[in-house]
Order: sequence, then C-alpha cells, then structure tokens
Amino acid sequence: MEQLTRSELRKNIMTILYQVNVYTLNKIEFNIDDIIKEVNPIDNEFVKDIVYGVITKKEELDDIANKYLNKWTIDRLGNTDQSILRMGIYELLYTSTPDIVVINEAVELAKVYSDDDVKNMINGVLDKIYKSKVDKNG
Repeated sequence: MEQLTRSELRKNIMTILYQVNVYTLNKIEFNIDDIIKEVNPIDNEFVKDIVYGVITKKEELDDIANKYLNKWTIDRLGNTDQSILRMGIYELLYTSTPDIVVINEAVELAKVYSDDDVKNMINGVLDKIYKSKVDKNG
C-alpha cells in the first residue's frame, strides 16, 4: 500500500479532529484510536502525535487562537475550521515541521474546506503566532 504524503495525512488529521469535535459537542462517547484507524487505516506516528497533541492541548490552543482572532473566538468557527486552526497552531508550536510549511498546509486545507474569509483568518492567526515565535526566539 502506498504511503500518504504529509498533505494527505493532514487532511486525515483534520477529519479525525472534526469527528472528535462533533462527538464531544454532542456528548457522544468515542475511542480516539478507533477514529484514527477508521480515517487512517495505516498506523502512522505523525497522525497520532498531532491528533493526541491537539486533543491534549486543546484549551491552550484555543486560548492562543482567541488571542489572535480579531474580535472573534475559535468556538464561533465551523468544526472544520476549528480543526484546521488547532492543527496548525499545534504544529507551529510543538513540532519540528518548518513554520512556512505548517502555514501553507493549513491555508491549502482551508482553501478546500473553508470560505475565503475563514481561510484568510486562519492564515492571519498562524502568521501572527509565527511572528511572535520568531520575536521570542529572535
């Protein structure tokens, strides 16, 4: 079976995070490993690391998103948009993926799954986080 590209894996991660979000909001019990296997049948560390990372740090990621969302909060975004934004923030702050790749990948997903306003909002938030990270590490 062929290996998926990182871009394809991110699409799967977005789908997994979307499902987790919907189940959580509707108070439906779920097993995260079952959702991962269903969406991404081939065992993949990249997928697991990001999914578990986003779920574990969800509150922190949402606080960071809200800090940079202009007069807006992440919970007002659609489930797909929330998933893309959380994944992007997590990947920017907690992985070794190059920042430009993270932002580009999130924007590419948003081009397909979000409207232009949300795509621009996601791009803006990730760009601000990137800039604050660069300023800190100067």
